[in-house]
Amino acid sequence: MTIETKTMDKLIHGTAAEGSIRVLSAVTTDLVREAARRHNTSPTATAAFGRVLTGTILLAATQKDFDRFSVKIESDGPIGGIVAEATPGGTVRGYVRDPLADLPPNENGKFDVASIVGKGTFYVIRESGFDIGLHQEPYIGSVPIVSGEIAEDFAFYLAKSEQIPSAVLLGVLLQNTEPFISCSGGVLVQILPGANEHLITMIEDTIAHSPQVTSLINDGAGPEELLQSVLGVIDYEILGEQDLQFSCNCSKERAIALISSLGNSEVESMLKEDKGAIMDCGFCNESYQLDESDLRAMLND
Repeated sequence: MTIETKTMDKLIHGTAAEGSIRVLSAVTTDLVREAARRHNTSPTATAAFGRVLTGTILLAATQKDFDRFSVKIESDGPIGGIVAEATPGGTVRGYVRDPLADLPPNENGKFDVASIVGKGTFYVIRESGFDIGLHQEPYIGSVPIVSGEIAEDFAFYLAKSEQIPSAVLLGVLLQNTEPFISCSGGVLVQILPGANEHLITMIEDTIAHSPQVTSLINDGAGPEELLQSVLGVIDYEILGEQDLQFSCNCSKERAIALISSLGNSEVESMLKEDKGAIMDCGFCNESYQLDESDLRAMLND
């Protein structure tokens, strides 16, 4: 069994300016709602978590030949850290170390994501070979956290580790009534080698004068409208579209396999002392309860 939720979320990818610019955009409202619901995140933690989930999906969509693509933030702020893991199929899952961590708004009246994240390291991990039973050595890249606002940290990683100048826009808009997450989404623009310097200036100016991503989504914009707001008059071509969803591959069978791997003595102890076992998935917060018959079956096997 796979834990998943059907959503209306979508990602599109394409090129602009005759292939000299790579562009991606996504609306991630439903999947961020589901992730926040499962982990019961506070408002500020939700804003940080949603940005990381969205950024991971966008960045993963620029990669090739991977089975699992992860972004991990290890930091000294109250949230402790954030992990998001995406697959080529457009699924994402993740967690925050302290989902209840929260802070008052910053001096601009916005969620103080930078302070709740703090200082630390931004990691990108790309793994492949799972689908053919041959787990290859993972690629791991890392950079210092430069702002904690998440979007800037994605852009800094791309500039330093991938040598790709990029603009990253990420946003999560919350409200006081259910559903508490009004909308979520993001845009990634990458300047490829050979791009005209004038185009970079045009995009920077357009972004500076365009509405926030969440304002556009809240007014009904989809992924293509988000691209248009960032590119302005620059011509673009959409090359593909992908459905997105929150999904986790945990299951009771996997929980049984994990507990079995602890060995007979540990399973016997669980059977004698607790009459069963409970296994919680850190990625989706699903709980699996194993009763006496499950544990006895392990011992018999």
